[in-house]
Amino acid sequence: MIVRLFACRGRITSRLGVRPHTEMARPSSDLAAFREIFSKAKHVAIMTGAGVSAESGVPTFRGAGGYWRKWQAQDLATPEAFSRNPSRVWEFYHYRRQVMLTKSPNPAHLAIAECEERLRKQGRRVTVITQNIDELHRRAGSKNVFEIHGSLFKTRCMSCGHESANHKSPICVALEGKGAPDPNTSDAQIPVQDLPRCEQVDCHGLLRPAVVWFGETLDSDILTHVEEELDNCDLCLVVGTSSIVYPAAMFAPQVAVRGVPVAEFNLEDTPATMRFKFHFHGPCGTTLPPALACHEGEGN
Repeated sequence: MIVRLFACRGRITSRLGVRPHTEMARPSSDLAAFREIFSKAKHVAIMTGAGVSAESGVPTFRGAGGYWRKWQAQDLATPEAFSRNPSRVWEFYHYRRQVMLTKSPNPAHLAIAECEERLRKQGRRVTVITQNIDELHRRAGSKNVFEIHGSLFKTRCMSCGHESANHKSPICVALEGKGAPDPNTSDAQIPVQDLPRCEQVDCHGLLRPAVVWFGETLDSDILTHVEEELDNCDLCLVVGTSSIVYPAAMFAPQVAVRGVPVAEFNLEDTPATMRFKFHFHGPCGTTLPPALACHEGEGN
């Protein structure tokens, strides 16, 4: 699988080379047929996106109304935005961190975690490859998780490069009470020396969220592991992802090219839908649990 050609995070503007829909069969929505394939799969890769977390009430910052103040995420989630105004960007991420402290995993997260544990006991493997940065999969109990866009609750030093988990609330004193999303709220304009700082000995450099911003390259080690998982899977699920942010948008279509069944669970069609064997329309928290539930003869 050639995932490194698209290692830089961005948005897809084409339709992934899909032929006109009239020339391709509509993906099946036959749950029994999916369950038959699922019952025999030994290595299941589950790719998740913002749609999964949206069902926990996590803002997606995408589409109509997807704004923090007057900006969408792609306006703030860039190295250039952080360089220009680190205080504004940290307000945005502080708001997101605080919101996440009020959210819980939903039935889709829980179904994936339960499936991973159940299949592990049968000698089968489930891997979660997520674009989400909220850690809800881990909180649900998933162990085998690759967070390809990083985590809201990790920081990286701009000076020494040290990266570590950080669940402080607030992450620094100056951000307490800041980050209100109302468009009429003025920027806090926090002095850079009062923003989150590195605690490594003799450093004290400026910290940034350890997330992959638009225009940045995904971690090469994580890409290597993801490539191995996708090359070896015999069933792939694409759950709650719009299939417009690459390189993740390219992963499942590349798996499908190998002839591996791919099942999409989403509220709507995506640019990749016609590449897949299955499409289950509706909220992931409703469609996914019955698809992954234990059934008679499983693992035989």
